[in-house]
Amino acid sequence: MNIDRHHLIPKSLKGKEQFPIHKICHRKIHATFSEKELLRSYHTWGALQADADIGSFIGWVANKPPEFYTRTFTSNKKKQR
Repeated sequence: MNIDRHHLIPKSLKGKEQFPIHKICHRKIHATFSEKELLRSYHTWGALQADADIGSFIGWVANKPPEFYTRTFTSNKKKQR
């Protein structure tokens, strides 16, 4: 099964609550944002979905079958930090 568990507040920053999430979406979130960005600005589902990169990704992956998985590349935006 392609399900991971995501901490909206990163586990490394004392987050405890976990949510089931598709593995490819989980990888995309962590390829796009640093742990500190997740804590500061993207610790809700609404904030994640409102981000242009994540929103676009969700639209793209929504048309894929549930078992779909491909390698996720680190965002250029994250590399520049």
